[in-house]
Amino acid sequence: GKFSKSRGVGVFGDMAKDTGIPADIWRFYLLYLRPEGQDSAFSWSDLMLKNNSELLNNLGNFINRAGMFVCKFFGGTVPNMVLTLDDKRLLARVTLELRQYHQLLEKVRWVAETLGLAQG
Repeated sequence: GKFSKSRGVGVFGDMAKDTGIPADIWRFYLLYLRPEGQDSAFSWSDLMLKNNSELLNNLGNFINRAGMFVCKFFGGTVPNMVLTLDDKRLLARVTLELRQYHQLLEKVRWVAETLGLAQG
């Protein structure tokens, strides 16, 4: 069901810590499950499924393929990256966009707090 801090329904920080599940797995799952406009439902079986299928299988497969590619074409060593002028322009543009995005998120947070809409 839905988490409710006031009713004690859910898995909270101290409880998550006591499970022995590494923090990075919790981070992955919570980011994967994050609500996009509605509440999210938690289940232990879904945590296990997402960890095994999404994190371990998909990410593991990606890392394995990348490693094999590096071994096959670059002798097992990732070559130094040489940025072109276009690469530097792209990085500067992405950095600018991320800064603007962050500023807009902060404005939304400020407005929500000012109007009393912020959720704890």
